[in-house]
Amino acid sequence: MTITSVRAVAVRVPVASPTRMATRILDKRDYVVVTVSRSDSPHDGVGYIYAGTAGGSVVAEAVSSLLAPVLVGRDADDIVGAWDLMYQETLLHGRRGAVMRAVSAVDIALWDAAARKAGLPLARMLGGSLDPVPAYASGGYYKPEAGSWTGAVAAEIQGNVELGFTDHKIKVGGLPVAQDASRVAAAIAAMGDRGRLALDANNAYRTVSEAETALRAFEEAAGDTGLWWFEEPLSPDDVRGHARLRERARTPIATGEIAATRWEFRDLIEHGAADILQPDVGVLGGITEFLRVCGAAATFGVPVAPHWHANLHAQLAAGVSNCLTVEHFTLDKDVYNFELLVTPETRMRFADGHVLLSEEPGTGVVLSEDALSRYAL
Repeated sequence: MTITSVRAVAVRVPVASPTRMATRILDKRDYVVVTVSRSDSPHDGVGYIYAGTAGGSVVAEAVSSLLAPVLVGRDADDIVGAWDLMYQETLLHGRRGAVMRAVSAVDIALWDAAARKAGLPLARMLGGSLDPVPAYASGGYYKPEAGSWTGAVAAEIQGNVELGFTDHKIKVGGLPVAQDASRVAAAIAAMGDRGRLALDANNAYRTVSEAETALRAFEEAAGDTGLWWFEEPLSPDDVRGHARLRERARTPIATGEIAATRWEFRDLIEHGAADILQPDVGVLGGITEFLRVCGAAATFGVPVAPHWHANLHAQLAAGVSNCLTVEHFTLDKDVYNFELLVTPETRMRFADGHVLLSEEPGTGVVLSEDALSRYAL
């Protein structure tokens, strides 16, 4: 039961209609897909991560040059041991960013291979159920071609509601505060009298004071409905700044989507920097580290709301006790376009504000070989 091969391919999927958030323009998405083969199973394990609007080839090279050579020939069932080896092997190359995303992709592939060999959905492999998982409709990006800023966000929220979602998230930080506050008011009005609205600033504000001023305006715009959470208002490295803002804010503060490994999340917890943690399985170190982070958060009574990758996070939510919700993008929003690489029958299904778990072994995702070939770097 040894690992016989570890292979990585980088793909670049264009965004049909370039859009932006507060801090960058999105015109394409780089993903890296890792395939792991085992000597005792005909079923390969597949892992994948988002690398950014560029950089997929860097992550793929890290898999091929740094990780594959030390994993081939090892016990395929010793996933925790493989994680420790990968971490130790790459200490000099990066304990976050591209190298940790490479570790994440391989770790996910190892778990997927083990679950496929066992014939179990990943949720079952982790001791969870296949019950539907609460989800929110994410979006609210800045798309000038969609109409006025308020009209565009209202139309998107209305579309979410028609699809059965009651909870939503939109971007802020990309316009002057007054204009973003108008968008918040428009979103709240479009929701009617149901559901919750979260705001994502993508690290837009430079100081605690600047973030606090913006948040006060957004809270006023939300009125009695209030805000679900205020996400990543400051730099991800400004742990103490998030803690100070949390002390002053009525709205819960959420962060952690760019944090890597249990040690960075330990800092967030110890400093009281977040009411809600947002681990990303493709960023922090894969499934092995995701479970450790969620366990630590649960110990201190901190809920988690994973970032991106609903296909994976829905399965993982079943295996932890403190997951509030998962983030979902419909493919037609042309924001999270990973599912263009997935066979249509294994794309994420949703209903009544929940995502539905697949009964297929492993993560439930089957990648399209034609799509991988079309978009491969």
